[in-house]
Amino acid sequence: MIMNTIQGVLSKNEYPGRGIIVGKSADSKYAVVAYWIMGRSENSRNRIFVEDGDGIKTQAFDPSKLTDPHLIIYSPARVLGNRTIVTNGDQTDTIYDGLKKGLTFEQSLRSREFEDDAPNYTPRISSMLEVENGKFKFSMSILKSDDGDGERCNRYTFDCDNPKEGKGRYIHTYMQNGNPLPSFEGEPELVELDGNIDELTDKIWNSLNADNKVSLFVRFIDISTGKAESRIINKNN
Repeated sequence: MIMNTIQGVLSKNEYPGRGIIVGKSADSKYAVVAYWIMGRSENSRNRIFVEDGDGIKTQAFDPSKLTDPHLIIYSPARVLGNRTIVTNGDQTDTIYDGLKKGLTFEQSLRSREFEDDAPNYTPRISSMLEVENGKFKFSMSILKSDDGDGERCNRYTFDCDNPKEGKGRYIHTYMQNGNPLPSFEGEPELVELDGNIDELTDKIWNSLNADNKVSLFVRFIDISTGKAESRIINKNN
């Protein structure tokens, strides 16, 4: 698979929608996850990321302009022990609750489908990072309609044990802008991970379309200690 630069893969797509990148830093010290949201409507753009305990949540930047919280207000990131869950919807809670009941990441998502926003049927994309005893592995998932058929859900899970340093996997909701929006296709893309947390945060943010980007969350987790460091950028300040 071709290794892409983050600038190259993001700058060529004006509307990838919501995106998740997971991988290992080039120096092998950190498990890395990044998540961002974009928007075309005023309601979608009227959002910010805020810290919520050891995770984050979305909230309206201007509550008076919030017309429909459905699908846009949720917790993108939560932590359960040594597992960090990052998703593009309220399936974060589904995975969290499933893990507490003894289900796996994949089993927890069996109860969910793509979003009910016809005709786009936005995919639900999810990830889980596990850091324990100096080891790191991750899983990614996409739940999507069957080529735009809202009556059928296709489920794909990608597991990576012992990720290679300097490599990340990138999954996003849409292949490109359009009406309706075409769902992501294929295996999570391979992207280069280099630089520290601030350098990576700036690189992602500056590569996203200036008109459509809304918020970005980046977290580095020390693989040897489990200690996490995060960054949040909101277009609305």
